[in-house]
Amino acid sequence: MSGKTDVYDKLQHCYECVRKKTDFVPRVAIVLGSGLGDYAEGIRVEGELAYSEIDGFPVSTVPGHAGKFIFGYVEEVPVVCMKGRVHFYEGYPISDVVLPTRLMKLMGAEVLFLTNAAGGVNTSFHAGDLMLIKDHISVFAPNPLIGPNIDELGTRFPDMSQVYDRRLQQAIISAAAENGIFLQEGVYAQLTGPSFESPAEIRMLRALGCDAVGMSTVVEAIAANHMGMRVCGISCICNLSAGMTANPLSHKEVQEAADKAAPNFRKVVTESVKKFSVQ
Repeated sequence: MSGKTDVYDKLQHCYECVRKKTDFVPRVAIVLGSGLGDYAEGIRVEGELAYSEIDGFPVSTVPGHAGKFIFGYVEEVPVVCMKGRVHFYEGYPISDVVLPTRLMKLMGAEVLFLTNAAGGVNTSFHAGDLMLIKDHISVFAPNPLIGPNIDELGTRFPDMSQVYDRRLQQAIISAAAENGIFLQEGVYAQLTGPSFESPAEIRMLRALGCDAVGMSTVVEAIAANHMGMRVCGISCICNLSAGMTANPLSHKEVQEAADKAAPNFRKVVTESVKKFSVQ
């Protein structure tokens, strides 16, 4: 059996499992990063589906990451929220890391709204800032499209010149401005983790033009772009990266900063999704 067949068959099997449990068709898929774990409490929930109920679906092992899809409405916009993502550093193959993204597209989602907790690389950033992702650098994590192309999902060589949709970006910028929430903009880099970056790696990233760094998001954006989804994203800057302060880095610090920034993060996401309905 070919690698393509294995990956595509697994995706189709997961989709069939989902459809046996719900016929909900989302328009927007939201990946809830650190700090947005309770986001779904503020939407009109229609149903939930634990990852463990989907045969073959990867399950997150990270503290603070629950494991379920939440279906509902942000005002009148049908959404699926991914509460807890899986990461490459957990030991999953990259095809499993992007399986949830592909699955949400098969459910009907046209827009992928990515959120994450990130380290600030730009020296003008502060812990608690929100950053609109304008572009990314993906050379440090395995490309999820390596291997036989799955023609049913997308073309062999997808264009990457505008992964993050300009109209969706403008909606996010407007939503933040209208609610008095300061929004940075920049380039996000995904490294594999799970170790935090060294000071030398942060200097390298800054020299390459990165503004924020994390351990997720980029591979999901690549997979979504491959399938023709419109993609946008926001990072919550939860700490300044290694070498930028005298403090050692910890997951606890990241989680605390994400929780503190959560009210503004939730507000921007909600108001942006409302604007997506008229895009």
